[in-house]
Amino acid sequence: MRLSDLGHNGVPHRGGLGSALVLLAIALTAGDTYAHGPAVEKTVLFVAGRDGYFTYRIPAICVTPQGAILAAAAGRYDSASDWANADLMIRRSPDGGEAWEDQQVLVDDGSNTVDNPTFIVDWQSGAVHLMYQIRYARAYIKTSRNEGVAWSPPREITYAFEQFRSRDGYDWQVLAMGPGHGIMLRSGRMVAPVWLSTEQRHRPSISATIYSDDGGESWQAGEVIARTTEETRNPSEHQLVELADGRVLANIRTESPLHRRLIAVSPDGAGGWTKPRFADDLYEPICMASMIALEAEGASGRPRFLAFANPDSGPSQPGGKQGSRDRRNLTLKLSADEGATWKAALTLDAGASGYSDMARASNGDVLVLYEAERKSPQGPFVPRTITLARIKAATLATE
Repeated sequence: MRLSDLGHNGVPHRGGLGSALVLLAIALTAGDTYAHGPAVEKTVLFVAGRDGYFTYRIPAICVTPQGAILAAAAGRYDSASDWANADLMIRRSPDGGEAWEDQQVLVDDGSNTVDNPTFIVDWQSGAVHLMYQIRYARAYIKTSRNEGVAWSPPREITYAFEQFRSRDGYDWQVLAMGPGHGIMLRSGRMVAPVWLSTEQRHRPSISATIYSDDGGESWQAGEVIARTTEETRNPSEHQLVELADGRVLANIRTESPLHRRLIAVSPDGAGGWTKPRFADDLYEPICMASMIALEAEGASGRPRFLAFANPDSGPSQPGGKQGSRDRRNLTLKLSADEGATWKAALTLDAGASGYSDMARASNGDVLVLYEAERKSPQGPFVPRTITLARIKAATLATE
C-alpha cells in the first residue's frame, strides 16, 4: 500500500507516509488503539514575551506546494483577551522544518485585534491564501505566490459575511473565520469555515462556510451549518475535510452540556448540510480542534482515514469529570470510516494544551501546531508557547 501523492487539502507532496501511518490505519481497522506511540519531535515557534507580546495564541499551519511550512499566530500584546491589541504573526521554514526564519509581523492594525489566521492552499495555481479578521468586524485575505516569501496587499472580503444579514437576516456583531485552515476541493472550490455571533461576547453563535469558485478572487456565503439551540449551544470554530466521495464534513466546537463535538455533512461545502449530530468518540472541552484527511490507495484494501486532535480532557482521563473544560491532554485520534467513529492513537501532550492546527509535511510527517504549557500556574489557561509537534513517518515505520 502506498499513500497518495496528495497531501492535506489536496496539496501534492514529494513523499508518502509509507508504512508509517498505515500501521495506525491497520490498528484502527482491527478496532484497536495504537499503543506504542512513535517519537514526536517538538519545536517551539512562538514564546510568550518575545518581542514584547504578552502571549501568542490561535495557531494556523500549512505546507506549500513546494514543501515550505508556514506557521501563523496572533501576537496578543497587552493581555490574553480575545479583544487585545493583537498582530498577525508568521514564521516560515523554507526546507520543510529543518530551519525557521525569524518571526515577522504580517498585519498590524494599530491597537485593533488582528486574529483568526486561516490558510487555504491552492494546489492548482500554487498560491497560498491567508484569511484573518480585524476587530471581529472586518474580514481580509492576503495571498502569496512565492511560497510565503512575500504577500499581496490585503483584500477585504467582509461583503461575503454581509450576505448572512441580507439573505438570512442574521444581524451579526462578530465575524470570524476558522481558525486554522480551509480546504480546496477536488472540484477546485475553496471552502473556509466561519462563525458569527449577534453579541460581542461571541455567543450566541452560528457556524457556516464561505466559498470561492474563482481561485479566491471572490467569496460567497454558504448556508448555516449549525445554530444555537438548547442542545447545540453556541456552535462556532470548526474544521472541514473533503470525504472520499466528494462530500464535505464539518467538525464543530459547541458548548453543549453533552461535551461532544458536532458533525455535519454537505454535498459541496456550501449548502445542503445534514442535521448536526454529536460525535460520541470526540470529547469537547469547548476548544478549537484540528482535522485533516490522510489519503490511502493501493491494492491492499486498507481505507484512507481522517486525523483529529484536541485536548481530550474528558472523564476517561485521570482527574477528568463530565463537564470539565480543562485544556490538557492533546490527543491525536484517527477514523477509518470517514468520521463515523474515532480511536485514540497518540497523546501529543499530556499537559496543558489548547488550540491546534494540523498539516502534512512534504515527506509525509504529520504536523500539529498547538498552544502548549501554562504561562502562569494560576488562573485560566494562557499558553506560554505555540509548539510544533512533528510525528515522524520514519519512526512510525519502525514501531
